[in-house]
Amino acid sequence: MPNALFVQAAVENLPEELQGIATDVRVQFPWGSLLRGVAGGDELVMRNLRRICSLNARLHVTLGLDLERDRSEWERLELPEISKDYIGTVLAERYGVAGFCIIEVKAGLLSERPQIQTSWGRRLQESSSRSLISITAKAN
Repeated sequence: MPNALFVQAAVENLPEELQGIATDVRVQFPWGSLLRGVAGGDELVMRNLRRICSLNARLHVTLGLDLERDRSEWERLELPEISKDYIGTVLAERYGVAGFCIIEVKAGLLSERPQIQTSWGRRLQESSSRSLISITAKAN
């Protein structure tokens, strides 16, 4: 990964130095406020992600969901059921307001995707019922 920069910071308060420098942003298996932000299209979260992106940058969001195991967190965050229809209508509009255009959505079982290269991703793959949703968006 050439010129990679890994950032550990709250998405609600990203450093100003990151303004417009990213050509590729990856949000993998978010939880808590970051999950609410990308799965619910929270305006502050999405605008901050857009703020760090250069023009035409790609935003890749990977969600690993098990509605039985994750139900209490999903309800706590007040998130709707994620489907391609929800992404294509509600999220597409919310991402659009923030300056992103959703260009691809993939859904399937996490166990079918062996290329997940994070330790958390490999751990999540052990759940045969965990679904995977990948959203790719382009910064306008």
